[in-house]
Amino acid sequence: MPKLRGEAFWRETLRSAHYVVAPMVDQSELAWRLLSRRHGAQLCYTPMLHAQVFLRDANYRRENLYGEACPEDRPLIVQFCANDPEVFVQAALLAQDYCDAIDLNLGCPQMIAKRGHYGAFLQEEWDLLQRMILLANEKLSVPITCKIRVFPDIDKTVKYAQMLEKAGCQLLTVHGRTKEQKGPLAGVASWEHIQAVRKAVNIPVFANGNIQCLSDVEECIRKTGVHGVMSAEGNLHNPALFEGRNPLVWEMAEEYLEIVQKYPCPLSYVRAHLFKLWHHTLQVYQQLREELAKVKTLEGIVDVNRELKLRCQEEIANQKEGEKPKEGLPFFHWICQPYIRPGPKERCRENGDSGTEKGVRGKRALEEEEDGNSELLSKNKQKKKLRNPNKSFDPSLKPKYAKCDQCGNPKGTKCVFNMCRGCCKKRAFKEVADCPGHGLLFKTKYEKSLSWQHSQKGIQTPEISQRGNAEVGETAVLKEAGDS
Repeated sequence: MPKLRGEAFWRETLRSAHYVVAPMVDQSELAWRLLSRRHGAQLCYTPMLHAQVFLRDANYRRENLYGEACPEDRPLIVQFCANDPEVFVQAALLAQDYCDAIDLNLGCPQMIAKRGHYGAFLQEEWDLLQRMILLANEKLSVPITCKIRVFPDIDKTVKYAQMLEKAGCQLLTVHGRTKEQKGPLAGVASWEHIQAVRKAVNIPVFANGNIQCLSDVEECIRKTGVHGVMSAEGNLHNPALFEGRNPLVWEMAEEYLEIVQKYPCPLSYVRAHLFKLWHHTLQVYQQLREELAKVKTLEGIVDVNRELKLRCQEEIANQKEGEKPKEGLPFFHWICQPYIRPGPKERCRENGDSGTEKGVRGKRALEEEEDGNSELLSKNKQKKKLRNPNKSFDPSLKPKYAKCDQCGNPKGTKCVFNMCRGCCKKRAFKEVADCPGHGLLFKTKYEKSLSWQHSQKGIQTPEISQRGNAEVGETAVLKEAGDS
């Protein structure tokens, strides 16, 4: 059966989805997707996955996509970041049977994307993007989609979108901010850019940006004419956003924690979700904020959540008639509601600064350093500097690491094969060899295993050829590979 394209793909495969949960690194995992679907979300994306890591690491594939099958989690789009056509397509081929489409991330604006050369930092490399999408469109059995950020110029944004459509993109998500608009500098997303793209292309378009409640969704669809609206921050603070409800925080938190019990995920994901859901309440109960940050088990997180619930219920019981929410919030802090990210001036006041850009350092510190302003250091580096005053953060003085002969990652300094650990493990396993530098002892363990087997039979251990290892001891080696 030929794969569906454009409008037919959106209408039949994606079931005319209007309400979409964005791909969020470490935050749109299965448990959160299921919670969001229960409360109005019609389509979800996986977290952004690294194509190269997905291709080479079976554990990464299992943890992020190959886990327990869940029929409720469809339709689903898997998003990859990549900058190599072959790597992108090979990773997508491994994922296509578990999803309804593959999305190429061209919107991530973070420093890690700049360093890895992916996301929004590919938006000027049109030839490369054309090759990636053309190859994916040709090889994959599911459609290829893209998520982009806009250029300051509307005409260039439109040409960009048309180029992606011509290359084979079947659905386009447009985040109405430039790659420079992030953190305290995010500002308002431009629906004007999104509207211009929607009018210029013949494929479905999703809008992203400025979505905090259901009325924003409806207004965005009305003003831009898009097929659907994607939410990230709004969804994290209120997973019932697409239902048009503002439930009690503990109701959403308890439901999410129940899902996590069935579909486990890393504790860091769970903690991050609780910080978002309880954001406003944790400004009131700072001690519980500290406890949530330190707790090391899921049971501990459940206990903190229960204590927050009790504190809020006690506050509700003691509430005076006619009392209004504090701190300018639209609702009381125990109700799911938007969080409006403060701009530079507001952040300066929060930090007690005079209004200069020094007050909004935070995550921007590394970017400024790499752009040439080495006088300013991030808080983490300032702490390191206090511990070691002679430490230098000059990038030109960093040691140059030798690369793995196989994949280009830094190799192990004592590796007998001159490879990184992942590649070394594959080779050592295949050749039944040892690499003491990486602690891989396939040959040693195999020989011990074989020696034990022969001793059980009262037979002296014969000389072992390398070929013999691979043929005779296949079962033992496979077992040892799991132990390594």
